[in-house]
Amino acid sequence: MKKFGSKYIFILFIAGVVIFTLSGCGTTTATSETDDDNELVVYSARNETFAEALLEKFEADTGITVQVLHAGDTVVNRIAEERNNVQSDVFISNDVGAMEYLRLEGLLKSVDPDGIESIDPNYRAEDQSWFALSARTRVLMYNKDLITEEEMPKNIEALTDPVWQDRFAITRGGNGGMIGHVSALRYEWGDKKTLEWLSAVKNNAGSILQGHGDIRRAVGSGEFEFGLVNNYYFHQQLQEPDHNNVGVIYPDQEIGEMGAVINAAGVAFINNGPNESSALTFSEWILKPENQRKFSYASLEVPINPDIEAVSEALPISEYHVHAMPLRELGEVWTDTRQLIEASGLDMELR
Repeated sequence: MKKFGSKYIFILFIAGVVIFTLSGCGTTTATSETDDDNELVVYSARNETFAEALLEKFEADTGITVQVLHAGDTVVNRIAEERNNVQSDVFISNDVGAMEYLRLEGLLKSVDPDGIESIDPNYRAEDQSWFALSARTRVLMYNKDLITEEEMPKNIEALTDPVWQDRFAITRGGNGGMIGHVSALRYEWGDKKTLEWLSAVKNNAGSILQGHGDIRRAVGSGEFEFGLVNNYYFHQQLQEPDHNNVGVIYPDQEIGEMGAVINAAGVAFINNGPNESSALTFSEWILKPENQRKFSYASLEVPINPDIEAVSEALPISEYHVHAMPLRELGEVWTDTRQLIEASGLDMELR
């Protein structure tokens, strides 16, 4: 598998040639005119370890060579920037909102792969240009050596209480999980209250970190009592050889509360991609049960397909109260949510 290195972030389009820097194995060149049967270009916002294992299996199963760019939260902007010079075929995303945003921008194409019926219509685009494969829930992970379950806050709004000053960690506002969460809060509270919450939480948090992996490690090691993460980071910390005495709160579960916020990871198909045949092959390959399972199990998320059992540590979505916002609506408010986060000052702040 070929990986685009960090220099790709500053790619220059010169005479239609794209220069890719390979990770750890020299350089090569590629053009948008690729072999439609033998290559696939994937842009991924997922954890690199999870995505690599999945794509290596795809290569082994199909004989199609994958070129992959791991670019985190910058992938959406890159796909939009390349609308007139499309370089990618498939987008692997952590966020339904990001995928639906790209669809609304006219940047995705519909697919009709075998196996699509295994994904509930609530978890795929109206035109099937994207579909989710695994869900995760926004939870409060805590260090059992520092705080008990009874002492923990039980809802998200409570994070603004001065009693929690400097005792918890959050991600920067530009993180995809945070964008989806704030969109759900806007749906529940409206913009005014959500902006007030963002500003208060920014000032109340003990640290604003780059990603959820940083939070889980900081909580596990006792640097903070708890942190706001996606649920699979809790499961990851349980698997660590040490610093694993952690617990989890699924927030907002009382009668009248809004329920825990969920989001989903999945795949989207880029309009006018250079390898359309390979993209269709990928869409059908990823929907095979064994590959749906690999997509979700590698990250300890909950499979969208109810016929695929969740990992033992993860609660099925049916076992707790979930926030009412339809995930498809995340895309419609994706840009506005980012602007609201920027207005709060949380967007790119790290401390």
